[in-house]
Amino acid sequence: MTERRAIESWLTDMDGVLIHEGVPVPGADAFIKRLRETGRPFLVLTNNSIYTPRDLHARLSRMGLDVPVESIWTSALATAKFLDNQHPGGTAYAIGEAGLTTALHDAGYVLTDADPDFVILGETRTYSFEALTKAIRLINGGARFIATNPDNTGPSPEGALPATGSVAALITKATGKEPYFIGKPNPLMMRTGLNALGAHSETSAMIGDRMDTDILAGLEAGLETFLVLTGVTGTADISQYPFRPTRVVDSIADLVDLV
Repeated sequence: MTERRAIESWLTDMDGVLIHEGVPVPGADAFIKRLRETGRPFLVLTNNSIYTPRDLHARLSRMGLDVPVESIWTSALATAKFLDNQHPGGTAYAIGEAGLTTALHDAGYVLTDADPDFVILGETRTYSFEALTKAIRLINGGARFIATNPDNTGPSPEGALPATGSVAALITKATGKEPYFIGKPNPLMMRTGLNALGAHSETSAMIGDRMDTDILAGLEAGLETFLVLTGVTGTADISQYPFRPTRVVDSIADLVDLV
């Protein structure tokens, strides 16, 4: 097996790695501080498309995690980048929050419900039956279907919430059209993130708490992968998958000395 080169750039998931249920994971502050001190390029990734990087920067700052706005990479930003590359200056009907609509506006997209090029489904806490009906009719009319991420559920203090993947399945059932998912585990999100850093997969690593999204995406993008046990995937779950992370650690605190 070929020995990998030293890690020069880091990608890390946010929920389950840096924070858990709104509280920083012990060691997360030390990890971010070490990255800032050493000048290592890094990105904090999230499949959640609700918030803008500025929103997330403020949220993390309140928890004592100093992550620059430019070091936050969301599925909404990856979606906007993909659309700008594939179909610059297009039009879209978007279901989502400010994280998605701001990213699309910044990419030069016009948001409209009049014969758009794309229907883009993102995360929102208030999915509207009227908006979903409009999306279904636009897709049936020829608009191409994009979804920011395939997550079926999202967390809340009361329990699981239906997320983008579940709502996309509803639209698919009504239209017969499958969306193209941009977020993890699509390695596209990793590759666009690496491009934003000017980094190379051979010298980059991905830290995640989920085998089916973070680790799979990192693996398919050619990155070294670290699974932390502070989120979704537990030790007993790893054997269920036909692939393995490069290394399993208890938490991000175990990775500080690698930076």
